[in-house]
Amino acid sequence: MCGIVGIVAQRPVNQALYDALTVLQHRGQDAAGISTEHAGTLYSRKALGLVRDVFQERHMLRLKGNMGIGHTRYPTAGCSSSSEAQPFYVNSPYGICLAHNGNLTNATELKELLVNHDRRHLNTGSDTEALLNVFADELQRQDGAELTPRGVFAAVAGVHRRCRGGYAVVAMILGHGIVAFRDPNGIRPVCLGQREGAEGTEYMVASESVAMDALDFRLVGDIAPGEAVYIEASGRLHRQQCGGPRSYTPCIFEFVYFARPDSIIDRISVYKSRLRMGERLAEKILRERPQHDIDVVIPIPDSSRTSALEVAHRLGVKYREGFIKNRYIGRTFIMPGQALRRQSVRRKLNAIDLEFRDKNVLLVDDSIVRGTTSRQIIEMAREAGARRVYFASASPPVRFPNVYGIDMPVTGELVASGRTDAEVAGFIGADWLVYQDLDDLVRAVRYDNGDIAEFDTSCFSGHYVTGDVTPAYLARLESERCDAARAQREPVVDDSHDDDSAGVDEFPSRPRAGVA
Repeated sequence: MCGIVGIVAQRPVNQALYDALTVLQHRGQDAAGISTEHAGTLYSRKALGLVRDVFQERHMLRLKGNMGIGHTRYPTAGCSSSSEAQPFYVNSPYGICLAHNGNLTNATELKELLVNHDRRHLNTGSDTEALLNVFADELQRQDGAELTPRGVFAAVAGVHRRCRGGYAVVAMILGHGIVAFRDPNGIRPVCLGQREGAEGTEYMVASESVAMDALDFRLVGDIAPGEAVYIEASGRLHRQQCGGPRSYTPCIFEFVYFARPDSIIDRISVYKSRLRMGERLAEKILRERPQHDIDVVIPIPDSSRTSALEVAHRLGVKYREGFIKNRYIGRTFIMPGQALRRQSVRRKLNAIDLEFRDKNVLLVDDSIVRGTTSRQIIEMAREAGARRVYFASASPPVRFPNVYGIDMPVTGELVASGRTDAEVAGFIGADWLVYQDLDDLVRAVRYDNGDIAEFDTSCFSGHYVTGDVTPAYLARLESERCDAARAQREPVVDDSHDDDSAGVDEFPSRPRAGVA
């Protein structure tokens, strides 16, 4: 999962892009990048690390221009390398800089066609670079000497014809404007915001609406499945449906885990959806254990807090914060490598003994993926003196990999794959385990938006909405994504971009007098 942002303004955008990326930091902690354009020159800074570490004052001062894009990344199938930090850039046509959230399911075939048929060079294994080159190739095919909104939308339509999977994209065409578009299934989110200033109207696109709130942009709405938005450098906005939406099936895991609770995605409040997850989970607990002996409900911070609060309320028991989180440790789900995830749990969480001692505790988490983190947390609860430890998941069992941009483990590494609920409870050490039902999860999320008939629930149901995910594809994915394979290919970290001599790269989009 990644975070993307793009801004066209009447003033310098470097600080606004930085601020937006800090708000979207939860979507990726592996690398960050910003690219801006001024007087025909592209200024770019990207490197491994958190936003606050990648951008120092000297970098910010050199990111000139009133138009730019940014990205926070975590690796999906690739390795943790600065060469795959985004945005990516190609100099023809016009000079295009692009950032992307998601995953292309036909990336391998695309790369072969780009290299062998279109004669384009690919420098990394990233599907973002492939997507950028497809967009560049489609723009190159457009008639006329001048770039027009019609030509931009025709190029986006070409991308939709050639690319499959889940993707939300923001691209900057130097000297012209910013383009943002979303896959025809609407799997990955992206929204549009507007701000009126003394100098004129300014526009922003971002993965989540919370980035709009932080910068005082008014949320205009979501970019629809298959739709593209083109914002000219002058500030003129164009919108067009380019892909003919195949379905409206946003990823439900955004609401379960990834998105911030204060975001609105596809006209659905993430916070309210998590409250309703808690309501339905409590109803199931009462059905299965009407005479329960739960003394206290404790969330696993942070994303399960909202659901846990409603569970406690519906059960009529105390809600307590039993774990204190070290906020300087990253989200373990998106850390590369099982060893790092395992090491970080006890550094990240510390139990308050008073809330556990001699109590029957219900721990509530948003999901159970590998199960190893859940097992360690249950051990911590017992060490803190809990009499019994029950565990509730606000989402159903995760039995299948996600192929649309979430770095979910392969099937063999998912604790629920091939196990009953009782067997999972035994693995994680819980006295009792309850999962949310899939139908209840869908109803909890869909409540605010009747336009959405279904969601991408592939990691729970095994149904992949793009219709092109085959057993052979999943087998190949397993060979690329498993922790053992990653450990073998993990590179020596390239620190060249973090050296004091490394600053902001400048790329003239075309020869200009006086430009370095």
